[in-house]
Amino acid sequence: METFQVILLALIQGLTEFLPISSSAHLILPSQLLGWSDQGLSFDVAVNTGSLFAVVIYFRHDIVALAKAWFISLAGKPSEGSKLAWWIILATIPAVIVGFTAKEFIETHFRNTLVIATTTIVFGLLLWFADRMSKAQLNEFQMGWKKALLIGVAQAMALIPGTSRSGATMTAALMLGLTREAAARFSFLMSIPVSFGAALLVTKDLVQSPAAIDYQALGLGVVVSFVSAYLCIHYFLKFISQIGMTPFVIYRLLLGGLLLGMLYL
Repeated sequence: METFQVILLALIQGLTEFLPISSSAHLILPSQLLGWSDQGLSFDVAVNTGSLFAVVIYFRHDIVALAKAWFISLAGKPSEGSKLAWWIILATIPAVIVGFTAKEFIETHFRNTLVIATTTIVFGLLLWFADRMSKAQLNEFQMGWKKALLIGVAQAMALIPGTSRSGATMTAALMLGLTREAAARFSFLMSIPVSFGAALLVTKDLVQSPAAIDYQALGLGVVVSFVSAYLCIHYFLKFISQIGMTPFVIYRLLLGGLLLGMLYL
C-alpha cells in the first residue's frame, strides 16, 4: 500500500468509527473513486486496533472505576457503577449472538453498495427522528437493564453494513430518553467489548492467512487511526450537546445519495 493510501484509510476508520455516519460506507468510497484494491485483512485489524486503543485510553478512568465496581458487586455490594458495568455486558450479548450466527450470511448478502447506501439513508433519517423526538432526560446511570438490552439489539443490527454502530446505538438511546451526551458515552463504552472480540476473531483469521504482511503500513495505520479516533471522541463529546445530530443526518443523506449516484449513473 502507498503511504497516502494508508493514511487516508486510517483517517477514515478513526473518524468514522465513533461518529454516527457509518465507517463501512466511507471505506468503499476510496476504492470506488480512486480504483484502489481491497486493503486486506491485516490492515483492517490494524486500524480497528488503533480505534480500540483510542476509546480505551480516553475512557481509562471510567473503565477502571467500572471494573472495580463490577468486581465488588460480585461480593453482593452493588453500586451505580456496577449496574452500568452489568448493563454494558448485557448490551454486548445481542451483537455476540448475531455475530456468531449471521456474520457469514451478512457478509455474503448485505456487503454491497446498494445495501450500504440504503442503510446509510434510512438509519440517518431514524437518527434525525430520534434526536427530534427524544425527551433527553436520563444519563447512562439511570436507564435500567431493559433500555440497555434494547440498545444492545440496535448494536447487533449495526452488523449490517452502512448502518453505523455508533449511529444505531445512539439512535436507540435517544429514543429511550437518554441525553445526547449519555447516549454517546454509553455507545462508546459498549463498543469496547464488541471491538475487542471482533479484533480477536479477525486476528485469528489473519494468523491463519498465508498473505504477506507489510508491518510498516500496519504500524502507520495503527498510529493514524488511534490519533484520529481519540480526537474524534474528544470533540464529539465536547460539542454534541450544542450541535445535535442534524449535521450528521444531512451528511448521511448526502453520502447515501452519492453512493446511489455512483451505482446507477
